[in-house]
Amino acid sequence: MTREKLKTLLAEYGNVALVTYLVIWVLTLTGFAIAISMGIKIEGATSGAGLAGATWLATKLTQPLRIAATLALTPVVSALHRKLRGMSPLPSDKPSDKPSL
Repeated sequence: MTREKLKTLLAEYGNVALVTYLVIWVLTLTGFAIAISMGIKIEGATSGAGLAGATWLATKLTQPLRIAATLALTPVVSALHRKLRGMSPLPSDKPSDKPSL
């Protein structure tokens, strides 16, 4: 179900959805690399590979959360991008008349 939502989001928002996901991914990867490196003492030649592996694993475990964040943030990022560029909003960017639950 999430994969279908992600495909729909990519079809509707295109590069904005992709860039939003990649920015979240890079921030997560960098954050874990910093946090893990501050928490362990690195020694030897293979320690860099251990840090990279631990960082990748931690980032991979957060993938469902990153996808959920992408689904939630992409419409907001798209509306902000279009507003800053002086473009008309997409129909999906306009507030709905339906009350939200």
